[in-house]
Amino acid sequence: MGMRRTLIDVTPLRTSPSFRRLWIGQTLSGFGSQMTLVAVMFQVWQSTRSTTWTGAVGLAQAIPVVAFGLLAGSLVDRGDPRRFLLLTTGGQALCSLLLAFQGFFGRLPAAGVLGLVALQSCCGAGGGPAGRAVLPRLLPAHRMAAGLALRRIAFQGAMLLGPALSGLVVGGLGAGACYLLDALTFVAALCGAFGLPRAEPTAEPAGARGVPARSGARGVSAGLAFLGRTPVIRGALLADLATTVLSMPVSLFPLINAERFGGDPRTLGLFLTAVAVGGVAASLFSGTFTRSPRPGLVMLGGSAAWGASLTLFGLSSGPWTGLVFLVTAGAADTVSVVSRSTVVQLHTPPDLLGRVGAAEQIVGQAGPDIGNLRGGLVADATSGTAALVSGGLLCLAAIAIVGTTTAELRNPVIDRPNG
Repeated sequence: MGMRRTLIDVTPLRTSPSFRRLWIGQTLSGFGSQMTLVAVMFQVWQSTRSTTWTGAVGLAQAIPVVAFGLLAGSLVDRGDPRRFLLLTTGGQALCSLLLAFQGFFGRLPAAGVLGLVALQSCCGAGGGPAGRAVLPRLLPAHRMAAGLALRRIAFQGAMLLGPALSGLVVGGLGAGACYLLDALTFVAALCGAFGLPRAEPTAEPAGARGVPARSGARGVSAGLAFLGRTPVIRGALLADLATTVLSMPVSLFPLINAERFGGDPRTLGLFLTAVAVGGVAASLFSGTFTRSPRPGLVMLGGSAAWGASLTLFGLSSGPWTGLVFLVTAGAADTVSVVSRSTVVQLHTPPDLLGRVGAAEQIVGQAGPDIGNLRGGLVADATSGTAALVSGGLLCLAAIAIVGTTTAELRNPVIDRPNG
């Protein structure tokens, strides 16, 4: 019984066919997206040889999420999340096909590739909140943390296999082949979205001035007001935002790969794979933290471990020793992300899940993307080591500040049924 409670809880996959179909589809599309991430970074690096440009890949992903995320979340709260998933997933598949076309029949300059990445991110800005909003319709509250852990292990599994395979495909068949495979995986995501239950538009929850929810600026402002008056959610999002903006290392991987592995594209994927190995390991044993009554405190600990691991990665001299620290960072990241999502989901009213989910997506995606740009700029001005070490130390300082100033985040107690 003790070992069973330590391992990941797969009950949501057994008890909810809709969740199972959605999980399978998003797992496969996540696999393709990780392949595309490596292919885009390698194509941009190959044409520019600049960490600023590789960091701009993250900026192209972040700007649409920041600009349209909250508006898309308000639309999700007023409509059918299933329809949003179908439309946005189809749009993402089309963008992958366009990337494949340019990869096979004449590569675009770096700016053109980033334009397609930004267009794909516009679709993701709506799909993310919709995916979060459907979860309470698929799982009971006491299974939410387990469901989020399953989503996380799917993401980390895609990171584990996708980048390594992408390096082989790019080296053998070119970037276009990776983009085409990504487009094909969206078919599975569409099938998962088709199996979701339909939902009727909802009204604004009590306490929001007694008026129906709207899909424009008024709906956005209501969501922001809820974030402002809910310290536990605000603290969780601020901690994650500070961590990712200050210490995200992905844009530095091509430079570190060139310094430690001679720039071989087959080893570039190992950096993201190392992060995924740690994430998968943490997810497999997620029962150790998904049953915790204080997920906020668990999140703070995971975020601090992330910053410390990246500092040690920057200071390590051996190429393989550095990968070990990335494994540790990946495990810490999974603990932090699952705990953060648990805090957000369990403290958000159903009628605000789209908007709060959009805010979480902005933090969870735009934060790392902006952090990658920061890392690239600092590395261009100083060195890769300086960018990594300074980012890790700033992360530790930020987490200490948020943790000491947000008592509700340190000590939220959530009563859940046993099991």
